[in-house]
Amino acid sequence: MKENGKKMKYLAVSCASICVVIFIWYLCINVLHMKSETVFPGPMKVFRTFVQKFYTKAPDGGTLQQHLWASIKVALFGYMLGAVVGVPLGIAMAWNKWVDRFVRPLFDLIRPIPGLAWIPMFILLFGIGITSKALVIFLGALIACVVNSYTGISQTKELHLWVGDVFGASDHQKLFKIAIPTALPMIFTGLRVALGTSWTALVAAELLASTKGLGYMIQQARAISRPDIIIVGMLAIGAVGAIFDALLHVVEVKVAKGMNVK
Repeated sequence: MKENGKKMKYLAVSCASICVVIFIWYLCINVLHMKSETVFPGPMKVFRTFVQKFYTKAPDGGTLQQHLWASIKVALFGYMLGAVVGVPLGIAMAWNKWVDRFVRPLFDLIRPIPGLAWIPMFILLFGIGITSKALVIFLGALIACVVNSYTGISQTKELHLWVGDVFGASDHQKLFKIAIPTALPMIFTGLRVALGTSWTALVAAELLASTKGLGYMIQQARAISRPDIIIVGMLAIGAVGAIFDALLHVVEVKVAKGMNVK
């Protein structure tokens, strides 16, 4: 009962913060007229545009759900690929010094390069289709997953590993029964950071080269001075990102319970 009460209070405070922001927005634009709605639209105009984009393809050639699905499928493909490669690679680098020595020079070379810098090269190689955008997302997700997985495994206490040695645990058992469960919070932190990075990289790629997606919708709206559509696109990106983060948190809780991690 107490836990449910805390969740309800948290939900109420979260909803209240959103309502306060919307009220201040409405007050500044629609009451005080601090900015013209042609420059910065009020919440009611944005809401009307949001509803209209569900059934209207103008002015960018697609409805909101079409752009949303185009962005989600590319983001998830690149993100999942980055997670599937990045998490095991980070764990292997932290657990095995030979893997670390072999991979680290290349990883340290790629890591500082921003995702945007890869876009022109990928467009030249693969065009402006799904592949080029997915590879940009893959690299962003890969780096976040590797760094956090590596850090989590590296922080495994020597005392815990020593206890495993005392009880005759093999290296494989120590990795999967001690190191990975201990590193689980850091691994999921990397997955959540990678999720945010994936959205950022996707929208950046769509702004530069795309024919569909939320970034493309925002770019087309900017070109014809439609700030209401720009804000709709931004809110859609934020809402989907928050939903995915919440789902990832649920997965984290279930995995932690399955591995008996508190």
